Amino acid sequence: MPSSLKLTLIGGPTALIECGGFRLLTDPTFDPPGEYQLPHVKLVKTAGPALSAEEIGAVDAVLLSHDQHSDNLDEGGKVFLAKAKRVLTTKIGAKRLGGNAEGLAPWQSATLTNAKGGKLTVTATPARHGPAGIEPLAGDVIGFVLSFADGTPPVYITGDTVWYDGVAEVAKRFKPGLVMPFAGSAQTRGPFHLTMDVNDTIETARAFPDALIVPVHYDSWAHFKQSGNDLRVSFDALGFGKRLQLLQPGVATEIPLTRAR
Repeated sequence: MPSSLKLTLIGGPTALIECGGFRLLTDPTFDPPGEYQLPHVKLVKTAGPALSAEEIGAVDAVLLSHDQHSDNLDEGGKVFLAKAKRVLTTKIGAKRLGGNAEGLAPWQSATLTNAKGGKLTVTATPARHGPAGIEPLAGDVIGFVLSFADGTPPVYITGDTVWYDGVAEVAKRFKPGLVMPFAGSAQTRGPFHLTMDVNDTIETARAFPDALIVPVHYDSWAHFKQSGNDLRVSFDALGFGKRLQLLQPGVATEIPLTRAR
């Protein structure tokens, strides 16, 4: 089985995952800096993508945690969706997007097959985009677990969520070698965070003691209140800084898939 995968941070929640003969892209955002007016809040993008959609090229699937927020799917991202072979997202998101979008409820799975006959199982995982009770405002969100047929340790992509019992349940069901938390402590409409803050990320790391932690979605938008450096300082202070890896945008990075003890 492969001893590593290749991970490229494009910016925000967008990352290219290459492993086992598959190329996958999370939450595509390709617009330049600008403002987005949502029904209840204005979002400000402060940095464009490190790589263009053209530079990324074709992917086997897009893993879209949700479609209703511009910092997870912008106009350039929608153009990318139309060209993707498959788009896996929430049930309601698939209805809104139509076309090649396929909806998954938490714990439902889809199987991907590549040109060489390789297989990859994508399982949707629960996510809560903020504190309890936020669901009617934030809408449905999912994360993803990637399970490879060749025995490669799974990969867990949290999607936009805070630490809660849904994430804890993922830890009971899967033992990934890599966890990609959507961090940054996003705040838009009150004194509460909508994505993982430092404490949530630490709880996630403790729940997945064998996994390397590679956070995404903590940059490129004004509503993120915590940075990669905040994560670095806290992980180092607690003595498990070796388990945290911060990516340089646009640089393909080999991530070990051996268990991170």
